Amino acid sequence: MKYDPKSSIAGEFINHEEILATLDYAKENKNNKELIEAILEKADKAKGITHREAAVLLECDDDKLNEKMYRLAEDLKKRFYGNRIVLVAPLYLSNYCVNGCVYCPYHAKNKEIARKKLTQEEIKQEVIALQDMGHKRLALEAGEDPKNNPIEYILECIKTIYSIKHKNGAIRRVNVNIAATTVENYRKLKEAEIGTYILFQETYNKENYEKLHPTGPKHNYDYHTEAMDRAMEGGIDDVGLGVLYGLGTYKYELVGQIMHAEHLEAKFGVGPHTISVPRLRPADDVDPSQFPDALSDEIFAKIIAIIRIAVPYTGMIISGRESAEARKMALHLGVSQMGAGSKTSVGGYDEHNKDEEGTTSEQFDVSDNRTLDEVINWLIDMEYIPSFCTACYRAGRTGDRFMELCKSGQIQNCCQPNAVMTLKEYLEDYASPDTKQKGDKLIKEELKKLPSEKVRAIVEEKLAKIEEGERDFRF
Repeated sequence: MKYDPKSSIAGEFINHEEILATLDYAKENKNNKELIEAILEKADKAKGITHREAAVLLECDDDKLNEKMYRLAEDLKKRFYGNRIVLVAPLYLSNYCVNGCVYCPYHAKNKEIARKKLTQEEIKQEVIALQDMGHKRLALEAGEDPKNNPIEYILECIKTIYSIKHKNGAIRRVNVNIAATTVENYRKLKEAEIGTYILFQETYNKENYEKLHPTGPKHNYDYHTEAMDRAMEGGIDDVGLGVLYGLGTYKYELVGQIMHAEHLEAKFGVGPHTISVPRLRPADDVDPSQFPDALSDEIFAKIIAIIRIAVPYTGMIISGRESAEARKMALHLGVSQMGAGSKTSVGGYDEHNKDEEGTTSEQFDVSDNRTLDEVINWLIDMEYIPSFCTACYRAGRTGDRFMELCKSGQIQNCCQPNAVMTLKEYLEDYASPDTKQKGDKLIKEELKKLPSEKVRAIVEEKLAKIEEGERDFRF
């Protein structure tokens, strides 16, 4: 096949020969300081770089140039996303699955784990527990099982989640991470008012992909890889990419991931809304030692920096798979969203939904087990603004409209005020005394940074109303 970023065929927009040629090109130029300097100079214009240029940066082993790369990544992150960190939590609906993915404990042949599917009443309990923590946005997770987890079940769950208003709590945005499906089903998800549709590719190497997914519908590499195109055709204009680093060689995966972003930009004029960077973790029935391509923290940091440089407008997500130390590093180099207080099991948030032993089967081990409040306190100490903002989706700023605002830098005029106001909601309703004290101090400092006196006056007025008990203001 011939490489074509505008093609709808997986083997053409994620082209194996092009990836191999790119990796060869990068090796040949790893010591080409002039070329690397030129790539970094181009990246500083905040328009992104190509997958070939990204591969050259990945091969670079010059400490001074790498340090320059890291500084640029942090600077680009600040230009697009400031010091805001959006917080999210996964909600696992069902671990029934018909696939045979060898790295996931939910695979169909695992007879040791207890299978569970939440009822609508159990979902209500989970959502109330999440609202009582302070969460406003969720990412739905479910195994692929047409019988137990049909699209009708997912849609019913979304409707239930949006309907629950407990005390001052409300889930204002539901992202969905479910298996590749049809254009018709993506239209149904769009009608259900989801936020971002997220689907991890796991690995872009087709041969490796088919070995890792030996049975089940997920075995079909092309259908899976072309899912984002069908989602776009179904009207979902915000999609999220992800690779499970450690399943294959990281150089191949990084090039494939950036090529996928280039494809969406070339074909639809809208790149990925988010890019996730999970690393393979231990889990029930899965031994990471069987995968020889585990990533060191050093390589992981470099990958995050290069993605930020290559796709500067995208939101980058890091989960609780990573330790607090690794997450701190990632925040500096490009990550703008993170999970907090996360549970990776079905029924993991509400005590009533756990099994008789008080536990549920997790999809993978969580390294950062801090509570949401502890994470927020930690972020504030580092002068980040923890944000629960969902304004863009609810104001129709999605797809090309969001990207236009983001790429021009105008999104800052909305995001900073919205971040401050949603943090204030959290501080009033859920924060510990220490977090509230620190958070109120941070808000006062951030108000001084707002460039528009008119905007500052409006935000101060809304903050006063939040203290009086009103909620859900947005720009």
